Amino acid sequence: MLRRARIRRIAPDRFKFGLDDDERELIRDLLPQLRTLVATPPEEADARVRRVFPTAYADDAEHEAEYQRFMREELVASHTAAIDRVLASVDKLELTEAELLGWMQSVNSVRLVLGTMLDVSEDGGGDDRGDPGHGLYAYLSGLLEELVAALSR
Repeated sequence: MLRRARIRRIAPDRFKFGLDDDERELIRDLLPQLRTLVATPPEEADARVRRVFPTAYADDAEHEAEYQRFMREELVASHTAAIDRVLASVDKLELTEAELLGWMQSVNSVRLVLGTMLDVSEDGGGDDRGDPGHGLYAYLSGLLEELVAALSR
């Protein structure tokens, strides 16, 4: 059975956005937690954000430290701006492309943090479908897929 798209382009820069109230509430609950994690200074950050702020120079600690020193603040600002766009648009029924891009970035970031916590890997490692965390991960992955598909059309 085909499910009707919840997110679809209705104009060049406008999208119909049909999430239900529970989904919107879930996003409202998750994003402040994400904001706290991404705003944590690197020396205090834990492993949960490692996929949100990937290593640029895995084999060169000096270059990596320099990269983090120059880029971390910009990356945090980008994530924070996306979170702000989502929280400002969470109750809207139509979104702009910029708002939808914020949703895509924020949903992906939450998914990356959760995937790290669940030890989900690209090869399927860490998969335990009976765990509620994996259900949330699957939901976020599906939502991300819909966001990307809507932007691609």
